[in-house]
Amino acid sequence: MTDIPLKLFNSLTRKLETFRPVRNGEARVYSCGPTVYNYPHIGNMRAYVFADVLGRTLSFKGYKLTHVINITDVGHLTDDADAGEDKLEKAAAENAQSIWDIARHYTEAYWADIKALNIREPAKWSIATDYVPQMIDFAKGIAAQHCYELDSGLYFDVTTVADYGRLARAVTDEGEGRIQPVDGKRNAADFAIWRKTPPGESRQMEWDSPWGRGAPGWHLECSVMSGNLLGFPFDIHTGGIDHREIHHPNEIAQNQAHCHSDASGANIWMHNNFLVERSGKMSKSSGDFLRLQLLIDRGYHPLAYRMMCLQAHYRSELEFSWEGLGAALVRLKRLVMGIETLNARHAELVSASIAPREAEPRGEEWTLKQVQADDFHPEVRRFLNAYDDWISEDLNTGVPLTIVEQILALKKVDPSEKLTAVAAMDSVLGLNFMWLTRTDLRIRPKAATITEPAIEAILTQRKEARASKDFATSDRLREELAAQGVEVMDGDPLGWDWKLVV
Repeated sequence: MTDIPLKLFNSLTRKLETFRPVRNGEARVYSCGPTVYNYPHIGNMRAYVFADVLGRTLSFKGYKLTHVINITDVGHLTDDADAGEDKLEKAAAENAQSIWDIARHYTEAYWADIKALNIREPAKWSIATDYVPQMIDFAKGIAAQHCYELDSGLYFDVTTVADYGRLARAVTDEGEGRIQPVDGKRNAADFAIWRKTPPGESRQMEWDSPWGRGAPGWHLECSVMSGNLLGFPFDIHTGGIDHREIHHPNEIAQNQAHCHSDASGANIWMHNNFLVERSGKMSKSSGDFLRLQLLIDRGYHPLAYRMMCLQAHYRSELEFSWEGLGAALVRLKRLVMGIETLNARHAELVSASIAPREAEPRGEEWTLKQVQADDFHPEVRRFLNAYDDWISEDLNTGVPLTIVEQILALKKVDPSEKLTAVAAMDSVLGLNFMWLTRTDLRIRPKAATITEPAIEAILTQRKEARASKDFATSDRLREELAAQGVEVMDGDPLGWDWKLVV
């Protein structure tokens, strides 16, 4: 295989750029994490699937990866504005719970979704409240030249840095439409560095500062944590496309002020596009939004959602539908079945002592150097080169999925070679191909009442009836299963006998 340079789309320049790390052989990445006031919806989780593919690609390319994801447990207001309620304070009041308990509960729920989607753990989960002293020091360092104080808090004057808003390409007040006016602000785009607790009020999370008792602004948190843990400049900053308009431009302004430079803090800024759901259930404000657990409750394995994300480019809008999720699950099943068949064939060759070589280890961690060192069949190597080419072109995962399918379909190729190639490719895709089984992918819907042994017993009776050409009994048993939410799939090329539909 050849060394194909990794090209990434930089939102700051709006063009593809060859990745050149700040430190040779290393890649340092910061991803904006969740505000833990509620469960993440599946649109939120698309950002972490994207960041995971980025991290896996960097590892595959041989870089020593340091990936940081933050947990925002203070400071994020309900509408990203500079006035109003803190999301955590609001959730604590509504649930009559400690804000610390709220944060802990939703952080653990987020981590459970991370695990279910086979997203690798970052080098560091940075918790915002652990860095408040550093946030105060950071603000003190830039206050004299870049900030001014109002009764409501300390504000950053965006006119004190060069080319504010260039990430968002927002050069008018209208471009900052989500920022509500605050009395006394010099400019519409100015934003809070520190928010004072209003007189007569108290927060569960508040600290003393030179500007009064209060809490840090949301934008300050990420500048401080990324700088403290990765150093300025670092390589890549990721987040959802909604962060490109306000949150990340404000981070950049703070980074410029802190570093006394026009540099943005990160060399490359990357943003995934929205997941669109036409019924409007992607917003948490509805109270009835799409969580990963809802997909599982409906009988879909969470990796079907990861597959759905990988089928689209991260910079494209992705429309969610139950039909699309079902198609992604079927595709995942086909791949898992192909790998199971390949494993069985390899085992046959080993037991017959005619396997050309041992099967390779099938862990998740592979590097391009390991793949290059392997002696592959020319057709497998051709596909691996094509795979690297597509992945290296701004993390294009859609075509590589078809390449996995093409490798599995190759004839007259050593099964262990194909297994090795698929394992190496899955180290980027993260679909857990080498460990999943068909049984794993059969998720029981929460609303189902019939048991699997009961389903299998009826199916056995039905097969016996069909074998004896008793089609009346066969049809009756099929209808009996259908009435209990079991769809029998006669002649299904996947070989799946049934599925629960609720």
